[in-house]
Amino acid sequence: MLNSLYTRLAAGLFVLMVAVGLVYTFISTVSLREYYASVNQELNRNLARDLVSDRNLVDEGRIDQTALKELFALYMTINPSIEIYLLDPDGKILSYSADPEKIKRNRVSLDPIRNLLADETAYPVLGDDPRSHERQKAFSVTPVPSADNIQGYLYVVLRGEEYDSVEMMAREGHFIGMSAWAVAFSLLFGLVAGLAVFRLLTRRLTRLTRLVEQFEQGDPSAWAARARWADERGRSRDEVDYLGVAFDRMADRIVSQIEQLQEKDTLRRRLIAQVSHDLRTPLASMQGYVESLRMKRDSLSPEQQGRFLDVALDESRRLSHLVDELFELAALEAREKRPQPEPFTPAELIHDVAQKHGPEAARKGVELRVTGNLGLPMVLGDLGMTERVLDNLIRNALRYSPEHSDVVLDLAGDERWLTVTVRDAGPGIREADLPHVFDALYRGEQRDEPGHAGLGLAIAKRIMDLQGGDIRVRNEAEGGAAFAIRLPFQSAMAD
Repeated sequence: MLNSLYTRLAAGLFVLMVAVGLVYTFISTVSLREYYASVNQELNRNLARDLVSDRNLVDEGRIDQTALKELFALYMTINPSIEIYLLDPDGKILSYSADPEKIKRNRVSLDPIRNLLADETAYPVLGDDPRSHERQKAFSVTPVPSADNIQGYLYVVLRGEEYDSVEMMAREGHFIGMSAWAVAFSLLFGLVAGLAVFRLLTRRLTRLTRLVEQFEQGDPSAWAARARWADERGRSRDEVDYLGVAFDRMADRIVSQIEQLQEKDTLRRRLIAQVSHDLRTPLASMQGYVESLRMKRDSLSPEQQGRFLDVALDESRRLSHLVDELFELAALEAREKRPQPEPFTPAELIHDVAQKHGPEAARKGVELRVTGNLGLPMVLGDLGMTERVLDNLIRNALRYSPEHSDVVLDLAGDERWLTVTVRDAGPGIREADLPHVFDALYRGEQRDEPGHAGLGLAIAKRIMDLQGGDIRVRNEAEGGAAFAIRLPFQSAMAD
């Protein structure tokens, strides 16, 4: 839990609140000090002038030193918070009311004095504190004996040594303590409120984290039954809701892919078993006939020996054909075998294929007919691969067509696609098998033949996909199956 997002947010908030408290204290102290200086300077801006006029410090155009000393003594008694200094025109301190042992300057800068005399509303204007080399304080000043005849300045520091002492005691007293408690309570309240807000904001992230952990450790098959994030939230309100919905989609996709992989693995095992059986059957038959020929060669007639050899040869051809299909399918799946598109005339290809399979059709008593629009324009595709697909479809049609029936090769087209349909008059395909006839990992009842693994249609499907075309199958209403392949016309590809 120490590494959780909530803990880190809480630690970050704590550091932030401490930093805010320190900054607030610093800014408040500086602002309050300037505020007090401004107020003090505003209230006492005429203090120096009033002292000169009230105490009769100027006599016949000159400063009365006796009156000045009396003024120092009087204000040291009745108002010890101020300090009075007499300056010459260059800012040198001539006399003062403060403790001589604590005076550290022998002159003060005249720039603040001139600024305040030029604009008495520009508060606060801080001048040099004679009791310190660095400190500056609010002051009141007036030229003496007059502004027209400046022989010096009466410089009054408004917050003198006594004021500083009292202020220090106040800082250490009840007021500062109350202020500190107020700041501490405010920061504590902000911290608690921030933690509560963070808790509200992060609880959905915590729940989402638990969902991820449950998905990682749980059963994917049971994941689909759980409540969806969008169903519980109603609608997405922010990024966390969007993340929850995205996780639902991702989890559903992963579960679906896992199920597909499991199904593919099951079908792969079934295919391996079927292919092993189909490989073993011709091998066993071929091995049996060869062994029989070897053992009974002397007792068999030449005709019997020839028949045994013919059977063994047929079985070896079946075995070779099955192995070739397996290698071809593997090459297509790995995309090692790629089409080489070229324009060709569809009618010419259909006639060539029909002529090639004519003798086989005649032997089975099946008529192979070419129908449709024979004047279609050139199409774009791999001629050899397309012929391979048609060969497979025609062989299947001849295999399942009864004697004295027709296998029809029909050509049709629209603005973009050529469609070649191979129809037979066989028993058709079970409706449950139709979605899977092009799947190499599936084998229907009609395809369950010795030595026949049913890879031809899977190969045809891969070939058409690689060419940018497609292949479809349907059952005819009058009986039989119809396989249709589509390729784009050359003119459509040019557009």
